[in-house]
Amino acid sequence: MHPHDQEPLDALLTRVRACQLCAAQLPLGPRPVLQAHADARILIAGQAPGRRVHASGVPFDDASGERLRMWMGIPRETFYDPRQVAILPMGFCYPGRGTSGDLPPRPECAPAWRQPLLDRLPQVRLTLAIGLYALAWHLPARKGQPLAEAVQSTCARPDAPVLALPHPSPRNNGWLQRHPWFEIELLPLARARVAAALPTLRKNGSSA
Repeated sequence: MHPHDQEPLDALLTRVRACQLCAAQLPLGPRPVLQAHADARILIAGQAPGRRVHASGVPFDDASGERLRMWMGIPRETFYDPRQVAILPMGFCYPGRGTSGDLPPRPECAPAWRQPLLDRLPQVRLTLAIGLYALAWHLPARKGQPLAEAVQSTCARPDAPVLALPHPSPRNNGWLQRHPWFEIELLPLARARVAAALPTLRKNGSSA
């Protein structure tokens, strides 16, 4: 048995937040940004922090986060309650800028940390996979499938454990304009799944 197999989540998170695995490749240095608790009912699997999130240390502390919370139909206090929502991007640190936006998540991160963290989130009822890297990990059978097809086939299924979502970044406005059915037809279904997964929203009878 590996010595870390029985490691509590808090101890694992401490090691993750001290990670130096990609330090030499990160332009601003390592600053893992994530949120997790063993009671979390929803997992948000994003891509990697942007520069603003690197500066604040708060996941989705940007325009993408504002849109994502609107899509989910939940307030900030629910979104940032780790007992309700876990936020584990495919790369925990800001990877730097490329020619057309941020670089992809560092490839070392997910193999090193992702499965041990997921193994310690036994209460997750719904995963939101945002972006192609999260889709490849959480929906491997759909790897290479056009994003629109993955979104349609998961969000329309009332029992799908993983929902594929387009990235909520303003950079993705073109995709949203080309696929208006997402916000009109599928977003209400996804929002209902979020509400059903969160005890506080069920208890309150509201998703706002």
